[in-house]
Amino acid sequence: MRILIIEDDAAAASYIAKGLSQHGHVVDCEGDGTRGLVAALDGRYDALVVDRMLPGLDGLSLIEALRRSGRTTPVLILSALDRVDERVKGLRAGGDDYLTKPFAFSELLARLEVIARRGGSAPAPTELVVGDLRLDLMARTAHRAGQQIPLQPREFQILEVLMRHAGRIVTRTMLLEAVWNYRFDPQTNVIDVHISRLRQKIDKGFDRPMLQTVRGVGYRLHAPQ
Repeated sequence: MRILIIEDDAAAASYIAKGLSQHGHVVDCEGDGTRGLVAALDGRYDALVVDRMLPGLDGLSLIEALRRSGRTTPVLILSALDRVDERVKGLRAGGDDYLTKPFAFSELLARLEVIARRGGSAPAPTELVVGDLRLDLMARTAHRAGQQIPLQPREFQILEVLMRHAGRIVTRTMLLEAVWNYRFDPQTNVIDVHISRLRQKIDKGFDRPMLQTVRGVGYRLHAPQ
């Protein structure tokens, strides 16, 4: 799944994002309610994790605005407010579930999976397809032109990010945050190493390459014409 976390506590957001990434999900984070609403309205997400108390725009107002726009993206509300009336407010504002802090990550993951299955404008995709390249998100397998491509877990995650952004540039920063869950370090070559291995696997032996390097910016995956 592609999940947006809107949480102003950087440590909490990092903890959730790291756990979700380790379970194969693609995660974006916003620490402000106003920016979070803009990102959520983009409509690319399978589920949202929204903190109740946020700067800029509080969590319930964010959810209400999201619902008024017609977006049905499932929302899991996080809050330290555990009274029944507070839970009711959250659900009536348009939240699909309400989880109080502190929480166990396993419970958050299970609740996200449940609301994603039963809600949203469309079921979460189980397969990504770009040209003759296919990525099975359930079986964790990749094929190009019917030929299976063996991928390591990190390679699979990188390819998933690239395929979800097919035709668009994916920056090094985006990959570091989505796959390794840390901020950009201009000295690291970890991305170059993994991209090189991935390119060998998905392009070598095929007539037309799919994985492009955009010098000084990042990478782009495109379907060959």
